[in-house]
Amino acid sequence: MTIYFIGAGPGDPELITVKGQRLIRQCPVILFAGSLVPPAVLDGHAAREVIDTADLDLDRIIELLARADAAGDDVARVHSGDPSLYGAIGEQMRRLRALGIGYEIVPGVTATAASAATLGKELTLPGISQTVILTRYASKTAMPEGEQFADLARHGATMAIHLGVRHLPQIVAALVPHYGSDCPIAIVYRASWPDERTVSGTLADICARVPADVSPRTALILVGRVLDSEDFDDSTLYA
Repeated sequence: MTIYFIGAGPGDPELITVKGQRLIRQCPVILFAGSLVPPAVLDGHAAREVIDTADLDLDRIIELLARADAAGDDVARVHSGDPSLYGAIGEQMRRLRALGIGYEIVPGVTATAASAATLGKELTLPGISQTVILTRYASKTAMPEGEQFADLARHGATMAIHLGVRHLPQIVAALVPHYGSDCPIAIVYRASWPDERTVSGTLADICARVPADVSPRTALILVGRVLDSEDFDDSTLYA
């Protein structure tokens, strides 16, 4: 049997891969992150056991996966977005390897991709930015040496910042010396969900634009000149 770590995408139930949807519909056991994965992602399943893992600790989750393995059952382990990015699957896979249990990762649409689609932007424009940095703000978990905001911001690349809206003033202060106060920035809340919201501005005014009634938990910050640039070269793809 196999544990399938499936990326459910950012929220819209249609933003899941064909493979991910097929596995959800055929696996006899489903474990899903109910706090972030909408129930509609599981539509059409025929599983005999469906477990919301939002309130379960790692030991209990591994216990359930091992139990399914012992019974010979494939498991759809459903995470939001793409599980390889801030998916907290590394520690699960480490435990599974120690137990000799097989697993496979099924990629999903990232929150970064969904946010760019919502904003109607390309994150890499010729002559403006050809690099996207995906990172997070250091709060409970410290950033490794060399990955502080000042280290990353000096590149001036397009940046996607996870888990940072609560610390927006500190983030802005770290970015302004490298991007300039007039650099565009956008915050997308619950990208692709029915209650999705966006806030756009510059590093100079974004803090004042953020409403008080939005949850920071599922928000993504995008910053970079690509967000408002029209003065860029055509791609050589069309040459």
